[in-house]
Amino acid sequence: MTRTVRIDGLATDVCLPPAPGPHPAVLVRTPYDRRHHRAELRGWAARGFAALAQDVRGRHASDGGWDPYGDHEAKDGETTLRWIREQPWSDGTVVASGASYAAYCALVTPGADAVIAAVPALGLAETARETTGPERLLARAGWWSEHGGPPPARARRLDHLPILGILDSPAWPALWRAARRPVPAADVPLLAVGGTRDPFAADTVRLWRHWPGPARLLLGPWGHRLTAEPAPEARPAHRLNLGALHTGWARAALAGRLTGRASAVALGGSDHWCRLADPGLTPYPFGAPTGPRPLRGADFVADPESPVRSDTLDVPAHGVPDRCLLLTPPLPRPLDLLGPAEARLDAVADTPSADWAVRLVALDPAGRADPLATGIVRRTTPGPFTVPLGHLARRLAAGTRLRVEVAGHHFPAHARNPHTGEDPVTATRLLPSRRTVRMRSSALRLPVVRGVRPLDPVQEIQT
Repeated sequence: MTRTVRIDGLATDVCLPPAPGPHPAVLVRTPYDRRHHRAELRGWAARGFAALAQDVRGRHASDGGWDPYGDHEAKDGETTLRWIREQPWSDGTVVASGASYAAYCALVTPGADAVIAAVPALGLAETARETTGPERLLARAGWWSEHGGPPPARARRLDHLPILGILDSPAWPALWRAARRPVPAADVPLLAVGGTRDPFAADTVRLWRHWPGPARLLLGPWGHRLTAEPAPEARPAHRLNLGALHTGWARAALAGRLTGRASAVALGGSDHWCRLADPGLTPYPFGAPTGPRPLRGADFVADPESPVRSDTLDVPAHGVPDRCLLLTPPLPRPLDLLGPAEARLDAVADTPSADWAVRLVALDPAGRADPLATGIVRRTTPGPFTVPLGHLARRLAAGTRLRVEVAGHHFPAHARNPHTGEDPVTATRLLPSRRTVRMRSSALRLPVVRGVRPLDPVQEIQT
């Protein structure tokens, strides 16, 4: 049975196990309506946990003003933990849990005994820009138009200039002024859960790698909604009961049975789970017999008035090239990729600032396109540079070709670089940029693994 209480003005649902206590507790603090978590709370309670879901300050039934990623999240989380530990049904231990923004709340709550952070949105600035500089326009405009109120902000077209005028919310300009902060960390057990198709996949892996306490990583072929959003490469073996896995991990964490760092990553396109290894990167030089061969566009024009789009895989076959396009020969045998990939580019632009977007696409023998990875960096100086492509976890079938696209934009997922040297957020003038990719000194670098060793993801995460 669920009852609602108020903790310092914050509406909180509490669901207790049927057996008498005391019990360990799990706390979810969310801006997306605590009532959506009632089935989850019942699942935790059925497994012996006191389960709580709370509307963060200023959202839904909670008092106060809504200040996304404000400093009050840590204070409110600490106040709620203190209240939980004072209850007669509490054994004094609390797991802070959440997904997306709620993962941020869990991570910044001081004093939790363990943390579950799924698809974590790690902060205001962290969600606004890639670590390499470019602005995440589509995702942020969508989130802020829906959640930046009340009331919901009126949105203009994403090609409106300046970007600051796309939304009329007063919080919108503050988003782009925010400074990055250190990733939250504590010396308690962490379970980081992510999807290889989630925009925050790199943040999930980075959080796991740098967490000072015992850490487990679960990375599946999923989008931002995890198992509710399976990718095309997902297999039946990748369907996990995350509720049961989370509670099993929480019991092991609170019992002190977890040490060190471990991971379970689904190899999309196969039935396997395996550890996230660091196999080193195999270079595939541009123009080499087994590497990506240029089709057109070693010289191309990046025009922000007609940018390469992120929402289509179509490639124009005629006219002035708007990207450098390369294609590998068919794979002679299946290829397993597991780990971070990158493109090493030797390329120049004739403008003071230039974004370089690299998209890696798999083409099956019938020519059907499947996006594998995308990376984008902002450059103000010439010379060779690296474009990180995120973490791959894929088995590619024999006969697959890899298409590599090097472009100057990836819109609307990312803001258009105006090529004037001005801040893309405030710029109102756009200029085309002439680009050259030097083939002989550029390469695609892939995390090729041989002899994958399958494992049981539940056992790996819970021990």
